[in-house]
Amino acid sequence: MVTVKATEMKNKLGHYLQVALVEPVVVEKTKQQVAVLISMKEYERLTKLEDAYWGERAKAAEAEGYLGEAESKEFIEASLRVEA
Repeated sequence: MVTVKATEMKNKLGHYLQVALVEPVVVEKTKQQVAVLISMKEYERLTKLEDAYWGERAKAAEAEGYLGEAESKEFIEASLRVEA
């Protein structure tokens, strides 16, 4: 992983875009890490990984039994009536 100051990133963006194809580039501003530049391929891989994770969580919730849309709406409305 490469770390670069924001000013250098601005001045050499083309270079760091090339670097990001191979490894993440951490951007620092006022001595704090504020951003990471990654390749589109890596972004897509991470997005698919996250989608798969949440898909598995949804399957697990369904298997355990969960409130459907109508039941959820009824629960929320009943909760709001109790608070009022």
